Amino acid sequence: MRALDWMALLTSASCAAFGQILLKLGAQGGRGAFGLLDKRLFFGLALYAIGMALWIFALRRLPLSAVYPFTTLTLVLVGVMSFLVLGERPSGLAMCGWAIIVGGVGLVWLGSRL
Repeated sequence: MRALDWMALLTSASCAAFGQILLKLGAQGGRGAFGLLDKRLFFGLALYAIGMALWIFALRRLPLSAVYPFTTLTLVLVGVMSFLVLGERPSGLAMCGWAIIVGGVGLVWLGSRL
């Protein structure tokens, strides 16, 4: 896996995570029938689209078995961002799970380099 591939996957996961935070903020901020017009919803969807384009770029270049584990990084990034941006409090077990996920993705990355 080359540096460009690695960066595409990390950026894709980051776009999905930041997009999810914006979707949450937009969903909470909308009021009445026009609540779906909140600009954060549109920016969240735009980030999803960018992330998807980067994901497809990586899929064209790498085996699916090396790419797909990176989707789990989105779970970790959403958890961290929900703590930092939304003030949510993850449990200790959740944080241990995040550490295991990051370690597992690291192992997949190392395995793809062999």
